[in-house]
Amino acid sequence: MLRTFDPFSGEFDRLVERAFGWGPSLVTQAGMPMDAVRRESDILLRFDLPGVAPETIDVTVDRGVLTVRAQRTQERDNEKPFIRERVPGTFSRRITLGDAADADHIEADYHDGVLAVRVPLTEQAKPRKVEISTDGKKSLTA
Repeated sequence: MLRTFDPFSGEFDRLVERAFGWGPSLVTQAGMPMDAVRRESDILLRFDLPGVAPETIDVTVDRGVLTVRAQRTQERDNEKPFIRERVPGTFSRRITLGDAADADHIEADYHDGVLAVRVPLTEQAKPRKVEISTDGKKSLTA
């Protein structure tokens, strides 16, 4: 249904872990963590984007690929941080949508540092009951 695409993420995580001793979870935390929930009529994607101004968020769909981009700016130029876990910069996440996604009706909402993207499902992808017939007896609903 949904697939994230980052051909370098696994190799990058291993490289960073070897070079700096950071685990993959810290690398992910610096980027754009996401949860995906399948519901009856849609899929809900939630992206953690703390400290990101809403006007820097861009959500696009092109040829079945949903792309989320966001930018976090440095808060104070005159300070020298000695710990930096809230990395400034531009972040991007690409998700391949399956044929069951209705790309024309995707909605997005940003509130309290969380971007929620609702991807509706086509009618063919929604769960439905299947009639089961038996030899000359009433049909059963499964």
